[in-house]
Amino acid sequence: MADTELSAASETETTEAPPRATENRSTTPRSDAFQQYISTGWAERATGIGGPREQAPFAAARRARLSGLYTGVRLLVPAGDARQRSNDTDYPYRAHSAFAHLTGWGSDAVPGSVLVLEPHADGAEGHEAVLYFREAAGRDSDEFYANPAVGEFWTGPRPSVDDVATDLGLDARPLSALDAVWDALDADGPETLIVREAEPSLTDRLDAARILHAGAEPGTAEVDTARDDELARDLSELRLVKDSFELAEMRRAVEATQVGFDDIIADLPQIVAHPRGERLVEGTFNRRARADGNTVGYDTIAASGPHACILHWTRNDGPVVPGDLILIDAGVELDSYYTADITRTLPVSGEFTEVQRRVYEAVREAADAAFEIVRPGIRFKDVHAEAMRVIARVTAEWGLLPVSAEESLSPEGGYHRRYMVHGTSHHLGIDVHDCAQARRDLYLDGVLEEGMVFTIEPGLYFQPDDLTVPSELRGIGVRIEDDVVVTADGVESLSAGIPRTADEVEAWMREVAGRR
Repeated sequence: MADTELSAASETETTEAPPRATENRSTTPRSDAFQQYISTGWAERATGIGGPREQAPFAAARRARLSGLYTGVRLLVPAGDARQRSNDTDYPYRAHSAFAHLTGWGSDAVPGSVLVLEPHADGAEGHEAVLYFREAAGRDSDEFYANPAVGEFWTGPRPSVDDVATDLGLDARPLSALDAVWDALDADGPETLIVREAEPSLTDRLDAARILHAGAEPGTAEVDTARDDELARDLSELRLVKDSFELAEMRRAVEATQVGFDDIIADLPQIVAHPRGERLVEGTFNRRARADGNTVGYDTIAASGPHACILHWTRNDGPVVPGDLILIDAGVELDSYYTADITRTLPVSGEFTEVQRRVYEAVREAADAAFEIVRPGIRFKDVHAEAMRVIARVTAEWGLLPVSAEESLSPEGGYHRRYMVHGTSHHLGIDVHDCAQARRDLYLDGVLEEGMVFTIEPGLYFQPDDLTVPSELRGIGVRIEDDVVVTADGVESLSAGIPRTADEVEAWMREVAGRR
């Protein structure tokens, strides 16, 4: 990695705050002759991108829906800045999901951008949507070569204001123009709300202005965040039902994820041979995610053997041993940020043992039962309840419960949940756990509608040290997870093409192995 040097001039002239690189190790030339030389001799920048991207009209429709909920209120939706990983290196950038949903800007979003929905000054309904972002620096500044935080020699070129306006189909302005919005904040102006978690520095700035306008001394008053929380809630609820663009992206994400699972099966000989085979599983899938999408939608779970009993095992530092099962929970995130979330549990040797098959098919039965009841009009929590009926019955039949299945299913029971403590479903979309801030009566207690996308993912996990189960079950963990969409009269599995039954999984592994 190139040393992140910085000239003294660029620290003060081109950024709001000094970048993390320090002058004590900088070798950036500072002479007038160099600055004159590097600022000349460049070709004209290519401009013009044709027309708006595919998702632009869908993002406009989402903004219109949000606008209708907040007449006369100014809304700030930041993309967020890059997050520091260590010293002067950052985590890979991902804009806040609400920002991406409302602008259509995904993996190519410029860090630090802010979407502002400004209410019309004449009091009319609706808002003017303006996107503020850091545009490409001119060659007359030193930013492009001397600033490792944002300079294009360091992080790549940024688009022009005109190109962003055309691409996203909304008004775009330089980030410096956002100062006019901050200057317009006053006690007599429109109420201003912000997505608080998106960019803490902007949230702090707005809170300081609120305290000032309330006439309180800084540090002596608490900020009432209730209205900001309502905004976060409404942004989540806007995503409960997916539009046609989102549904198409979900299908693409699932298709790419299926290829990633094929890649893992194809690489099994190398995976098994490595002492940290789980890491190779992770690397194989993540390579596909980067090739066919933006990245993974969440940290890949590659849980082999007893690690499969750890629900979110992402350390992935164990071996993959023939005779064991490996639980792989993974999803490709596209450049639009829409992600799949698929889990398959595979026999490392290519065939299930009798005990493994029995557990696997019990989980599949629970998944199938949940899938069968999905249709518009039922409640989201009914999906989980249906899967639990199967889990309770099976664990009771196997003699694992101290009570009957019926007693375990009662509110006073829950014994079967020892072997599956998580929920069966969650909404899915631009976040892997999408719509997470929606109200309970619209999420868990909500009524299913056409266009909702969620997972169905029951499991059974018998911990290695669980003395309530026979030794043959200990250390076995199985989860089967599919992504589904509610249709007008039922449900469609978006991941139906990925083998599910024990027989199908074994045939799948033989078929992929035959291509080696």
